[in-house]
Amino acid sequence: MSDVGELQQAALKRKARLQEMKAKRLCQTEDSSQNQQTKDSETEEKLPKPLFRSYQPIDEALLENQLPKAKPGKVEDNIKEQLAAANLKTSVEDVDLFNLAPRKPDWDLKRDISKRLAKLERRTQRAIALLIRDRLKGNSQDLVTAMNATDSLAKGDEDDADND
Repeated sequence: MSDVGELQQAALKRKARLQEMKAKRLCQTEDSSQNQQTKDSETEEKLPKPLFRSYQPIDEALLENQLPKAKPGKVEDNIKEQLAAANLKTSVEDVDLFNLAPRKPDWDLKRDISKRLAKLERRTQRAIALLIRDRLKGNSQDLVTAMNATDSLAKGDEDDADND
């Protein structure tokens, strides 16, 4: 029987909770209706007023919402600046033709080998200088006679030119 007493107590508790929930709903609906009325009045106040840019309102009450006519801005200064910028001539010297022209397919190889070639070029020039010195030492007599012969020919040409 204790079970029956407990069941009755649980039923009473459920009824009490249901009544509390109904009371809350009623309070919320009353509050919501009051809130809706206040919201409606607030929305009426918050609604934006129409601004007339190109429309000419007929009603005098709406004339105060009309925007003043816009005056066009001065564009002359901007146009002068743009024309001045356009008139600047790009000289041919400013344009680097090497960067514009397409490169040969082996340009990177030449760039990589250029240091080695510079060393070899110096060695080649030294070797040529040594060969010339050796020839001059061996043919020093021949060189002196050749120099004298060229000098005498040059003097002879000058004399012939004077006689004519």
